[in-house]
Amino acid sequence: MNEKIFIVDDEEHIRELVKYNLQMAGFRVEEFSDGKTALGVITSDKPELIVLDLMLPVMDGLDVCRILKSQRETSGIPIIMLTAKSEEIDKVIGL
Repeated sequence: MNEKIFIVDDEEHIRELVKYNLQMAGFRVEEFSDGKTALGVITSDKPELIVLDLMLPVMDGLDVCRILKSQRETSGIPIIMLTAKSEEIDKVIGL
């Protein structure tokens, strides 16, 4: 396996846990701690999947998701939302 996955989360221990498990499964992993930095890299170095936290500094994950899904070249990248938010409205907004 040589697929690249980006993890975007401001909590280092969560990034490390997710990164470890993905690498053990054979994926190449890059990690980012804020949405703006991740967005800049994603548009030029497209991953096969993004694991995205919603509550990020600088630019929140929902804004990152909206931008990626609105651009033709990045709209097809699958995104898995990783968040502590659990209210129904948060799930609806994420979808």
